[in-house]
Amino acid sequence: MEGVSGRHEGAARTRRGKKMPVARRMYDLVEPIGLVPYFADESDEALMALGLRNVWDAYFAGRAAPFGRDVPAEVVHAVFYNFAPGEVARHIPRVWELTTPEAALAAREWGCVAGMRRVLGDLADDPRVARAADLLLKAATSAPVGGRPLYAALRALPVPQEPVARLWHAATLLREHRGDGHTVALLTEGIGGTEAHVLHALSVDLPAEKFGRVWHLPAAQLDAVIDGMRARGLVGPDGWLTPAGRATKDRVEAMTDRLAEAPYDALTADELDHLIADLEPLSATFRKTFPM
Repeated sequence: MEGVSGRHEGAARTRRGKKMPVARRMYDLVEPIGLVPYFADESDEALMALGLRNVWDAYFAGRAAPFGRDVPAEVVHAVFYNFAPGEVARHIPRVWELTTPEAALAAREWGCVAGMRRVLGDLADDPRVARAADLLLKAATSAPVGGRPLYAALRALPVPQEPVARLWHAATLLREHRGDGHTVALLTEGIGGTEAHVLHALSVDLPAEKFGRVWHLPAAQLDAVIDGMRARGLVGPDGWLTPAGRATKDRVEAMTDRLAEAPYDALTADELDHLIADLEPLSATFRKTFPM
């Protein structure tokens, strides 16, 4: 399968008899850690303690803070890509009237570390955390930043020293590196931001109007998005993905994996094997706690 470099073949696992790309294997392990800001209450609570109005203020302040206060909503909307028109502007730049990017970054890190420690319990001080943090950070800080605005902004931030914080920081870098590449893959296939949510929902056999990121949209707005995808042959008359729609989704995911490989080229095969072994129990603990 594409995306598996020769020296990393031993670290790849199999899926349906085929080798899994290293980036896909690492996504399965890193994503549960990268999702801590969105599933651990401590992150939202720490951000809202700064005077923010709601959890969406916390989301945009925490995630957009690496850009600083002077980046307008239009730019954040373009980088985040998959929010409906006007959603970002309801929070940016208003959140910077209530707090500062520096305070938001500190609160987000503090809250995520607190949430990770709660979930991991005694495992938070296990030597595997420090080992995984160091290797994951080596990978996370090795990739080129060109064409990856959010990853580049995060790379410019100081690296935490405490092991749990380092692990979270590394996972966040890798999550946003992959996310920037995912946007490229969507653009290559002509899939718009809101369409990306519809494509994902239908690919897992979930009606679009039930999917968490678009269910709140006015019915007419969501229907217009689906109608546009139907006109392009991605959605059938029955409202589900056509074979062409599923093929498009598969190509998006395959390209996302290919574009996410670069960080792991910095690791030797042995380092990657050790990293996977150390991450497996940590990621499993988060998966048991968070409704992923």
